[in-house]
Amino acid sequence: MKKLILDVDTGTDDAVAVMLAALHPDLDLVGVTTVNGNAEVQYCTENTLRVLDVIGRSTIPVFEGLAKPFARPDFPVPRRKDDLTDKIHGKYLDLPPATSRKQEAGAVEFLIETYRDATDPITLVPVAPLSNIAAAITLHPKLVEMIPHLVIMGGGHLHGNVTPSAEFNIWADPEAANVVFSAGFERITLVPLDATHKALVTRDDCAAFRALGTPAGDATATVVEHRIGVHDKIQRMEIAHSAPVHDALCVAHLIQPDVITTEPHPVAIETQGALTVGRTVIDVRRRGTDARLVNVAFDADARSFVDLMLNTFGQKHG
Repeated sequence: MKKLILDVDTGTDDAVAVMLAALHPDLDLVGVTTVNGNAEVQYCTENTLRVLDVIGRSTIPVFEGLAKPFARPDFPVPRRKDDLTDKIHGKYLDLPPATSRKQEAGAVEFLIETYRDATDPITLVPVAPLSNIAAAITLHPKLVEMIPHLVIMGGGHLHGNVTPSAEFNIWADPEAANVVFSAGFERITLVPLDATHKALVTRDDCAAFRALGTPAGDATATVVEHRIGVHDKIQRMEIAHSAPVHDALCVAHLIQPDVITTEPHPVAIETQGALTVGRTVIDVRRRGTDARLVNVAFDADARSFVDLMLNTFGQKHG
């Protein structure tokens, strides 16, 4: 059984990632940390607790993290009236209010103590702005040697979704992302928009999730149908009535590695460009001098991704 920690800003796609990590029998979700991102951190924490309550996994601990970016004081910046992030997530998920409670310890403290005391490998899966991770490794630099594998949802090579150049998670805290990508981790897998836009979930898939008759199936249908409705209005996908469920693809990769296809490339983060702040500079032609390689996903198998979630969410979990 593979141990992992999820770092989230729950959110609709984070919700599906949490359910997949919590329910798949091959995974042991050690804990969930939350961070400012899709909404203010207190909403992200409440939404995470709601998801775990709905699927009967309230015993998985949730630790609230940074309420602001690692270094930048001006986030969130004013957004356009048609901003996708606000519309696709909102403040609260359409799930019953949580009855469970967050842990007293903070996310950064939990990360440091958990990895310092770990006797088994624990994969870290940040699918949100990287503020918590940057803070943790700044306070305890040896974490870089203790974390065996980072699987990050973020960035884009051909795609941006909050600006023409940048994906939201990296744009929301580019200094934190720069700290993480330049820290010297032995193994990083990056799952950018290039891959998640290949793993689209359709309205027909949502009907199949709802037909499972399980709490996870119903919850997945609810949040993904909402995503599809917003994408249809603001950012229509190549397949009609579909949407990416970005964060869950990272968890799926831990279960079924070939659900994505990766290539090794250097990756750097732009922190200063007026037009390109938050861009992940993926050096596919090796024009830079950075020799550190990141496993970057440019493709994904949508059918395998959906089938994996259907199989997992269709099980009767005790």
